[in-house]
Parts: sequence; structure tokens; C-alpha cells
Amino acid sequence: MSDAVSITRDLVRCPSVTPADAGALGVLENLLKAAGFEVHRVTFSEPGTADVDNLYARIGSSAPHITFAGHTDVVPPGDESAWSVGAFSGEVKDGVLHGRGAVDMKGGIACSVAAVLQYLSDHGGKPQENGGGSISFLITGDEEDVSVNGTVKLLKWAAERGEKFDHCVLGEPSNVETLGDTIKVGRRGSQSGTLHVDGVQGHVAYPHRASNPVPDISRLIVALSDEPLDHGSAQFQASNLEFVSVDVGNKAFNVIPGEARARFNIRYNDNHTQASLRELVEARLAKACGNRIKARIVWEPSNSNVFVTKPGPFTDLAVAAIEEVTGRKPELSTSGGTSDARFIASYCPVIEFGLVGQTMHQVDERVPVADLEKLTRVYRGVLERYFG
Repeated sequence: MSDAVSITRDLVRCPSVTPADAGALGVLENLLKAAGFEVHRVTFSEPGTADVDNLYARIGSSAPHITFAGHTDVVPPGDESAWSVGAFSGEVKDGVLHGRGAVDMKGGIACSVAAVLQYLSDHGGKPQENGGGSISFLITGDEEDVSVNGTVKLLKWAAERGEKFDHCVLGEPSNVETLGDTIKVGRRGSQSGTLHVDGVQGHVAYPHRASNPVPDISRLIVALSDEPLDHGSAQFQASNLEFVSVDVGNKAFNVIPGEARARFNIRYNDNHTQASLRELVEARLAKACGNRIKARIVWEPSNSNVFVTKPGPFTDLAVAAIEEVTGRKPELSTSGGTSDARFIASYCPVIEFGLVGQTMHQVDERVPVADLEKLTRVYRGVLERYFG
């Protein structure tokens, strides 16, 4: 069966806890092959990480080319005895489908597949009845894990084959309260680092023979946290730097530690590049240290760069499709954390629109059947407008 509820149920019944596939991609492969898609299963690996299965499928060979992206891996269910129904049952109860991944984001994938299959059935099995246009699916398996063997490598693999995408819809659960309230059109970048402050270890009874880094790191944390990085931009809220841990590795009460460390994360907007952001924070650190405090920052590698899809014909057609089905005009938002859209944005404009995210990652993750049906109609409306 190719309706969204049946596809969601079949996907949820695959216990694809990241990075395992557990048959989820096979469900999609069978449906898409039967509809005439050329389907590729691609496995990527890297030392120190698990192998990850991915799927790329395309029908059509010309522009315009719209791709639907998503991930079939899910977070662990936690204590399965706490679920009111089986975590991987896909059970529909009182008009609501339950199971891990129902919202994030097997339900969104199911809706996009159902919409595409319905659209093709009504248009002679082709994106356009005159034979033009292409539709594809980019489905990966490690978004909930380290995100190194999924979307980022699948996009590179596709590009090396000559695949070119014009636009992308990522089915992440973008809506906040009600289906139709939010389209994600961008995300702030993410950069983490560790602040190291050097001291001199010694006995607490003889502080003149030591140099305590704890008061110094406290001053530096305040200095780096107090002054805003910016005041936001036209598309984004203000950047923010948040310290998340402080540690000296000292279990003794009579020892002054020799070093203190503080970990932090920055979510930054389009006022900065990764390089300019690091320079700004380094300059503020140097000023706060003066000539006395010895400190340095060790930056973590990051591929979470800021991106935005600016309003235009593509966002307009998505808004129109959503408003037609839900009666709501969605907000174009750049709030929230990171997603695989950060990788896709380097290849084509991307928007995120999926289900309501209120129960994602929770016990009893669930989605109303009515929302699955509405989202399918929204995606169908996007296709009609895109190729019309």
C-alpha cells in the first residue's frame, strides 16, 4: 500500500536505531522501484564509525529537479516498558499512529513518497506529462548519530555522478504547534570549543607557591559570555555563546589545580563566518587575559555552517501549498538547532517542512493520522505548482 499511513507504519516497524537500517530503506526501495525510479543503495564508512546505508532514487533526467530528503534512522526508544504501545509497533490508536520515528522523521518521508507516487500516477508516471523534469529522494541513515556517513557523503557521491538539484524539501518536523505554522528556511551555524586556562599546581596552604586557574577561568567565562556577539540580522536571531561545563580534574581538597577547562558552544548567524567568529572570540579572550592570565581555545571541527534560503518563487509555492491545505500561512523561520539541511544548502536551495515536532524523541512519539494525510496533500500541492 502506498498511502502515507501504511508507509509510516511499515517504516516504524523497522527498529532502525541509528545507525542501523533494520530494513527501512528496503521498504522505500521496493515502493520506488515499482513506480519506475532508478534506485541506488550506497554504503559509506569511515575509520572509527559504523557503516551506514543510504538510498538515492530518481525518476526523470532533466531540469527542473526537485529532491525530497530525509533520514530513516531514529534515536533509541529508551525504556520500552514506559511506552503505552510498542515503541516499534506502528499501532494506530484513536486516530493517532504511535512509534519511534513517527514524527522524526519516518512520517515525513512516508508523506513525501505517498505524494510523489500519487502525483506520478496522475501524470502518466512522469514528473511532467511532456517528459520533462525530475523527482528524486535522498534518504540517509546517520542523521541522529555523528552525521559523517550519511547526507554529506551521499550528496558528494551524487555530485560526482553528475546529479544536479534545483530545489530540496527536507521533511524534518518543522512545525511548532500545528501543521502549517512554520517552514524552516535556514539555520544558525554551530561551533564548539574548549577554553583552557593554565595555572601552577600547589598546596592550598601555600598559595604563594601556586597559581590558581579557577578564579581566572571564572573571570574569562563572564567576559566571553557578557558581551553580545551581535544583535541579530534580517533573517536570524542574535548569536549566542553558552558555556556548558567547567572542569579542573581535581578530587583533592588540599591541592590547587594546574589547569581549568570550560566547554562552550556558539550558535551564530550570518553576521559571521566560521573564521571571523573564531577571530572575534579569540580577540575578546586576549583582551580579557591581559598580560597575566595564560589561556587558549581549542576549537572543535565543525561542518554546521549558517545558511538561509531567501524568500522567492520556491518559498512562495511552498507557502501557497501549505495555506491551501491547512488554512495557515506559515512563518519563514531560522530558529532551532542543526539538521542535514546544512549540507544540502551547499548544493541547492532547501526548505524544511514536515510534521509537528512536539513528541519527537519522547516516549510515546506519535502523529495524528489526519496530519499525515494533510502533509501528503501539501507535498502533492508543492509538486503540482513546481511542475505546473
